[in-house]
Amino acid sequence: MNIKILVAAHKQAPMPKNTKIYLPVLVGAKKNWNKNINYQRDDEGTNISGKNSSYSELTAIYWAWKNLKNVDYVGLVHYRRFFFNGFKKRKIENVLDDQKIQSILKQSKVILPKKRKYYIETNYSHYIHAHHKKPLTETRNVISSIYPEYLSYFDQVMSKRSAHMFNMFIMKKELFDKYCQWLFKILEDVEDKIDITNYSIQEKRVFGYISELLLDVWVLANNIKYKEVSWGITGKNNRVKKMYYFMKRKYGMRTKTHF
Repeated sequence: MNIKILVAAHKQAPMPKNTKIYLPVLVGAKKNWNKNINYQRDDEGTNISGKNSSYSELTAIYWAWKNLKNVDYVGLVHYRRFFFNGFKKRKIENVLDDQKIQSILKQSKVILPKKRKYYIETNYSHYIHAHHKKPLTETRNVISSIYPEYLSYFDQVMSKRSAHMFNMFIMKKELFDKYCQWLFKILEDVEDKIDITNYSIQEKRVFGYISELLLDVWVLANNIKYKEVSWGITGKNNRVKKMYYFMKRKYGMRTKTHF
């Protein structure tokens, strides 16, 4: 198997060693002037690197869709968030290795992270408590217009209380190409319908946020069988700070911004 797992990164970071599977990609490279980072740049070939501030790690996915050739499987992880071998310590040396990945892919065409569970909220309510509502509303409108056969699946995913988040996956290249064609068409149409000029820096990452939920819509609608794998964050994980900001957003304490 020829497998390439993109590692989306905006700065130099520890990467898995002794493997050719992982491919560090410098996202937002068009506006990153640090020429000392020797990663694959997302501004080479056909790309949307200049949209990284609103598309986040999707600029790496788009680059791979348009430029990565002669591979059997394509995946995406993040420079601190990886798939791991079971419950071993979340250290870079314990990320999912070549042998384990190939073993899983012999049984399944797609690998996804274990679902993130919200328990007291649905995917929809969690999203609108954390982010602006309008982009998600427009996403539903766009799907209804250009992919009506996906609308019921979109509503199903929104009503669930868990999802495969972070745009993390490993999938067969043919599926990857089909997914990207579907995903970026939706996001391009949504982009035409919303104005994010006065959104905060965090909220401008809107298309990255929306796409996290669209992956499950596509998987569900196409009845794609997958294998869930453990994931985790390397280094320090400030959960208290994250919970604080989540509660702040949930109870309407955002800074004023344009909708």
